[in-house]
Amino acid sequence: MRILVTGGAGFIGSNVADAFVEDGHDVAVADNLATGWREFVPEAAAFREIDVTTGEFAEFVAAFRPEVICHHAAQINVRVSVADPLLDTRVNVVGMVNVLKAAADAGTRRVVFASSGGAIYGEPPRDRLPVDETFPAQPLSPYGVAKRACELYGLQFASCGFLEFVALRYPNVFGPRQTPRSEAGVCSIFMENLMHGRPCTIFGDGTKTRDYLFVGDVVSANRLALRGPRNRIYNLGWGRQISDLEMYRACAAPFGVTEDPEFADRRPGEVERIALDASLARTELGWSPRVPFEEGISRAAEYYRASLAKA
Repeated sequence: MRILVTGGAGFIGSNVADAFVEDGHDVAVADNLATGWREFVPEAAAFREIDVTTGEFAEFVAAFRPEVICHHAAQINVRVSVADPLLDTRVNVVGMVNVLKAAADAGTRRVVFASSGGAIYGEPPRDRLPVDETFPAQPLSPYGVAKRACELYGLQFASCGFLEFVALRYPNVFGPRQTPRSEAGVCSIFMENLMHGRPCTIFGDGTKTRDYLFVGDVVSANRLALRGPRNRIYNLGWGRQISDLEMYRACAAPFGVTEDPEFADRRPGEVERIALDASLARTELGWSPRVPFEEGISRAAEYYRASLAKA
């Protein structure tokens, strides 16, 4: 299968691209390297340094003619979206429409979109957690609004028969290749600071929760989404709430750090509590998470130690 991975030099996209290459697909990667790294792109994949918002990207899609586009390129920072919603809209929404139009024009069969379950639902009542896909989208940030808009555009293109569309609503993803400049990269931020003896900061009182998923489990969902049901939206996640303080302590343990973190004011646009019910993905895609949180943290710590040794 010919697959184009946008954002394939980034944390999640590069892991997905690696898996597609491993599975024997003909893979191309498009990334403007704003938050990605050229060395993360698989050697066997064709690479083009390009922005998905441009006409040049559409020309690249027309030349490669992918059967599937796996769209991970994005502005990923909630704080940036609050400070500069025009930038967020241009990259995320305009970029998505450009991807969909280029895909439709090139005869691409399916677009798989990396959406956000952590931002789209807003602040569900505690008695509704973990939340499933029937809960209404009530995003608190421009980033969350943009992700929902992207889903709607994808479903609109699908309803017109231009292509098939699948959105995967990610929770907070962590693991190898995540960098501290990633918005949801609290694991990498904590571990880098811990390795260098720097203090770690929690924004809020430490009770804010997220549903954390190891990147390998996200990769398996993308593999399954290449085929199967079309024009669907799926949550991914364990359905388990893990607080910021729990995450900090889990990250600190492999490095033998027992000191408490520092605390700072809560940041605007951030959800206080979220966990995702992935029953639909389990039923329809045959997907379920395999790497428990604690094992994922151990694997991440090994990766960051090895990265520090190479530096």
